[in-house]
Order: sequence, then structure tokens, then C-alpha cells
Amino acid sequence: MPATEFTRPERVLLTGWFSFRDGEATAGDVLALHRVEEVLRGARIPYDVVWSPGFLPDARHLDDVRPRDYSHLVFVCGPLHGPQVEELHRRFAHCVRIAVGTSVIDPDGAAVTGFHRVLARDAPGSEPSEDLAARAPAAPARPVVGVILTHGQHEYGRQRRHGQVADRVTRWLAGKDCARLELETRLDTHDWHLSATPAQVQSVLARLDLVVTDRLHGLVLALRVGTPVLAVDPVAGGAKVTAQARACGWPALLDAGQLDTRRLERWWDWCLTSGRVAARQIRDAFREGRVPDGADRLVEVLASRPTAGRSRPTAG
Repeated sequence: MPATEFTRPERVLLTGWFSFRDGEATAGDVLALHRVEEVLRGARIPYDVVWSPGFLPDARHLDDVRPRDYSHLVFVCGPLHGPQVEELHRRFAHCVRIAVGTSVIDPDGAAVTGFHRVLARDAPGSEPSEDLAARAPAAPARPVVGVILTHGQHEYGRQRRHGQVADRVTRWLAGKDCARLELETRLDTHDWHLSATPAQVQSVLARLDLVVTDRLHGLVLALRVGTPVLAVDPVAGGAKVTAQARACGWPALLDAGQLDTRRLERWWDWCLTSGRVAARQIRDAFREGRVPDGADRLVEVLASRPTAGRSRPTAG
């Protein structure tokens, strides 16, 4: 590592794998960055952060900065290896270069030896230290939202709006400050990605703050465990999702033609406030069997003599 005389930084550029053009931002890397930012702010050291344009297109990027504007470059988290890290040494050759919270794989590699100091979290022959993410500043918890959408149900023919609904809902959700979890009600005893039993599905739904779905059973299974649901009927004019929301007495429902931001936001806010109580009340009603369903009449129907002619559907 090059020898240098350390002085108080004039301005620091914070970089990491989250900074490269094709780099990716991970939760751990960004939390590690927040820990470094916290320390620099406490020491009143000015700094800038550079981000991958693929992750934050409107932020400051490596191609935008002038190396001469910085006295120090700090590389945060991740492994020290590869040509992208080596290029930082060449481009910021005049800067004091420090790596912090990083993994060292090859201590003699150019990506490592180009730094003046390496404050490693793990390196051959040295004791490991806590990852920087462990002490990152705490942030308020965000809502955890299960998303259950379908692209099937072709039996509805020209009334299908499933593609438009999925596109509109997911684009809207992408802008919400929440933890999104894509879920499936389909069961599979071989694919580890999917639940094998209804109880497994319900165990996930019970731990959520909200479910967004265009599926009938997405609505019913969430309400069974008392989790509020923002339901969308993907069939023009309304079909089984609308009918089931009505049967359950659940108001947070939109049809395919109502997917504007104002309505989505309104029901989102309701689900995360008053909707919590309403969902638990419906859960309790399910458990107590206050409203009869088709199974309640099944034995009676099985014992009756069938009537000739076309059958007509009856309620419950």
C-alpha cells in the first residue's frame, strides 16, 4: 500500500460496489454506507456519495464527479477485487484512498494494494470485525405488503384486464415506501419457492401488514388471518373478486377501471389504519360462522331428490 502523510480531509468521496455503472446496491452495502455517513457527519467532515446510474438515475454518478474536487476517496463494504476497483486507484491517484468494512481475498492484489489503508472486516491472518451494517442508524419499520396477482383466468375472455391491472398496481407499488413480498396461493410439494400447505400460506399472510391482490383467494385467505386487503377486480365490470368482497363485507375494493393513484392511495391509507380493525372483525366472523356458506346446505342438497331440467345457482 502506498505511503502517505494523512491530513484532515477537505472533502471525501464515498464509493462502493453501489457506485459502479453496472454495480448493484444491496441492503447491507447501503446500511454500511449509512454507518460511515453517520461517523463523518459527527466529525463534521464534508462528503459526497456516488451511485450506480442503474440504481439511482438522478443521483450523483462517478462519471459526473471531478477527482480534483476530493482529497480522499473511501470505498465502503464489499470485496476488494477486480478492474473496477483498480480503476478507482488510477482515476483518483492524487487522493488518499481508504477502504473500510471490506473483505480482503488476495492481500497482494492490485485492488487491495492500491489503498493507503484498508480497515477490513475480514482478511487472511487477521481477526474479523463486525460488519458496518450492524451498527447503521436505525430507521422506522416500513409496512410489509404481500402482493398476490394472477395473469390467468382466461375464461373471462374479452373482459380480462389482468395485464393492465398487474402493470398499474406494480408500477404504483414500486413507488411506495414499503417492503414488498410477491406471493402465490398455488401449492407445490416439490418447489421450495412455493408453500406446500394452506397453513404455510396463512402463516406468511398473518405476518403481513397488508395484502394487495386481484385474486379471490388472496382476499379471503388474508381476511381469514385478520390482515387487511387492498383488492382489485381484474375483470371489466366486476366478477368473482367483487362478489366475494361483497359477501365478506370488505369495502377496500377497486375494479379494473378505477385504478387511479387517488383511489389506490385512499384505500392504502384506510387498510393501514381503520382497516386493521375491520379485517380482524371479519376474521372473527369467519371463525364463529356467523354467515352460512354453501357447505352448510350441502347435506340437505345431497339428501334431496334432484329436479329434472337445468339447475339454477342459489345463494349459499
